[in-house]
Amino acid sequence: MKHIVGLKHTLSQFNPSEAHIIDGFGNYNLEVGGVEASGFANKSVLNLYFLDIGDYSTVPSIPGYGWIKPSQQLWFQCTSAKLHVRTSYELSMDAIFVPNNKPFLFVSQSAYMKPPMAKKPFAPGLVYFHIPLPEFASFGASNFTGVRQEGISSASINSGFFNTTMVEAGEVKAVFIGHDHLNDFCGQMTGIQLCYADGFRYHAYGKARWSRRARVVLASLKKTDEGDWGAVKSIKAWKPLDDEHLTAIDGQVLWSKHLTPKL
Repeated sequence: MKHIVGLKHTLSQFNPSEAHIIDGFGNYNLEVGGVEASGFANKSVLNLYFLDIGDYSTVPSIPGYGWIKPSQQLWFQCTSAKLHVRTSYELSMDAIFVPNNKPFLFVSQSAYMKPPMAKKPFAPGLVYFHIPLPEFASFGASNFTGVRQEGISSASINSGFFNTTMVEAGEVKAVFIGHDHLNDFCGQMTGIQLCYADGFRYHAYGKARWSRRARVVLASLKKTDEGDWGAVKSIKAWKPLDDEHLTAIDGQVLWSKHLTPKL
């Protein structure tokens, strides 16, 4: 992370300064602002969450790959609450205490004496991390777009990040992961698209005669009645192949304000 955050034009960040105790090094949130001079100029129209899931388990009694830890889930919940005002009062990361290495959130009485925060427009969220959640293994042979050519290499335990954190938050529209280079599918579960970002690097393993590819994500804004640029109206994705024509395949709408998510 020291190297990455020092690169030119990077938007990567170390852990936020208010997150005093959090696993990993690259947990951060990026707010995508609306068009300048529009009604959304100083508001977030899209929230990007990045979580540092690590590589292998750091618990000797649990073999296999790593997972998103409770401290990271708590950071996500607090950040989501702060951005979208799930409650009437601001939750601060300073209110986190860790007795016996078990994090929980404590909101002091003074927090409830603050005036309610002004509500912000609801902005869709996209979440990025490396190792797939166990839920990626839930898809059958026909309820996803793309291909599944190897097993789902997730952690041996389910930390509940999907159901108890992302689904509960209500803002997450899509999750993008890597790790399994020969899988490039995307499927919907409980209103959230679970997608592989795809294997595109040549210094890592691949498959003969199967082109490298990368998933491109496009967020489109809607026009207001006044002709101004407004909030995000849809999120689409496709995969250009590393061939002579950069052939685009598997174009799909990941989320739209006009579509009811499948449960």
